[in-house]
Amino acid sequence: MGQFFETIPEYLMKWILEQKMFWVATAPLAASGHVNVSPKGGPYFGLLDDRTFWYMDLTGSGTETIAHLYEPGNGRITVMFGSFEGPPRIVRLFGHGTVLERPGHETRLIPIRISPERGGAGSTFDDFVKKHDVEVIPSSRSIIIVRLHQVASSCGYSVPFYEFKGFRATLNEVFAKKEEKFVQGASDESRERYWAYRNSYSVDGLPGMRIGYETHKREGIAPIEKMVGPAAPRGYAYRNSRSFSAWHLVLVAVLSVLCTVLSFPLLVPLLQRIYDPAVLSSFRSS
Repeated sequence: MGQFFETIPEYLMKWILEQKMFWVATAPLAASGHVNVSPKGGPYFGLLDDRTFWYMDLTGSGTETIAHLYEPGNGRITVMFGSFEGPPRIVRLFGHGTVLERPGHETRLIPIRISPERGGAGSTFDDFVKKHDVEVIPSSRSIIIVRLHQVASSCGYSVPFYEFKGFRATLNEVFAKKEEKFVQGASDESRERYWAYRNSYSVDGLPGMRIGYETHKREGIAPIEKMVGPAAPRGYAYRNSRSFSAWHLVLVAVLSVLCTVLSFPLLVPLLQRIYDPAVLSSFRSS
């Protein structure tokens, strides 16, 4: 039977830390945007308290989670764990997330700090790593901190059993080699150049990693085209359902002109009466 909590019960905290993988779901505010679900594996997550969860976000070809958390008015995120061994169980953590970007090789932007109520005690990436003794690996690109408002626990009766054999090392090996090449003088292998190419924008055109975006603008690195076909989003237009576009402003201006034109015949007699000398003199005498 499903249960809901405002904080993570102690018995679930222990269970969460034993899991080998989890899934992260986010979405843009615009109805036309794409919902994203990302699997995460490895010992790169932890609990700060019964309301706060963090995980190490590793470099990949997409940047959906970061873009959705950065979107003004957004920040929604759901993290799901499921058991593949032992008693069946599914746990969902609902909350709002904050991004702590890892500094690049060549650029150190103004650090992004987060407030204590969002779970970070005013941290930067380096602050958080030092305070919580977090291991940083070559593929690390950010730390995601989630402040929870609901926890859901339900059965996982239909989830099959799987045997855990080990974590994949491929991603870490790829970026360890890139790091080595950069140290040896290959400037094109810098982290921020990869982030500029792959992580500047989401599939819907929302700005992604800030370091990647700034590097893309500064060095003229063209971001990779992602979705394809006639249904793919065109261009890198900022899509925020809570904001006004230029088209909205034009529509408002046209409607204002039409209202003025249509109502002018009704206004003329009223204006004539208001400015009639006899009417004005009656106001003065009263």
